[in-house]
Amino acid sequence: MSVKVKICGVTSPDQADIAQSAGTDALGLVIHPQSPRYVNLKEAQNIRKNINSNCLCVTLLVNADATLVSNVIKELKPDLLQFHGNESPSFCHQFNYPFIRAVRMQQGLDLSSIIKSYCPKGGFLFDSWDETKYGGTGTSFDWTALPKKRNFSLILAGGLVPENVRDAIKVVRPDMVDVSSGVEYSPGRKDPELVAQFIKIAKSI
Repeated sequence: MSVKVKICGVTSPDQADIAQSAGTDALGLVIHPQSPRYVNLKEAQNIRKNINSNCLCVTLLVNADATLVSNVIKELKPDLLQFHGNESPSFCHQFNYPFIRAVRMQQGLDLSSIIKSYCPKGGFLFDSWDETKYGGTGTSFDWTALPKKRNFSLILAGGLVPENVRDAIKVVRPDMVDVSSGVEYSPGRKDPELVAQFIKIAKSI
């Protein structure tokens, strides 16, 4: 079975339609005001209406408070939350809602300890470290640092583009690849041709 693809940072219903027509398996909505791909709850609801039942809706949150998380669950009913900040295991699990735990690959990180601390039904997403950005960095990291043996779904993110996604999949063997800035012509604006190219390459392996 080919790897699944998530197009993250979708900012309009039209972008959702473009990505779904190209065959994406999941769409990411960024509910983080500091991101250039931020959508508020009302905008997210409009996009959510355009997401088909065979495509996962994932909402990305960064160090949000419990009230916002609860509102996202209530108003959007996403298939998965994606905690992309410094959220503790107890914070992530308190909502009793399926989530993805993002891990930003900082030097000296105790990966095994992190993996043991969380039970994310959506798996672990591994992304590049940046001091100020939470995702959408456009930079990759050392893929060989990821665990070869695992009992969880692995989502690979960080600097993926059509030109390197084939190599990334061959090295990591992820369950899903996640792309945001790598298929854009400007922050928050997806390029239809790059989206289609990325998905085609990823699914051909």
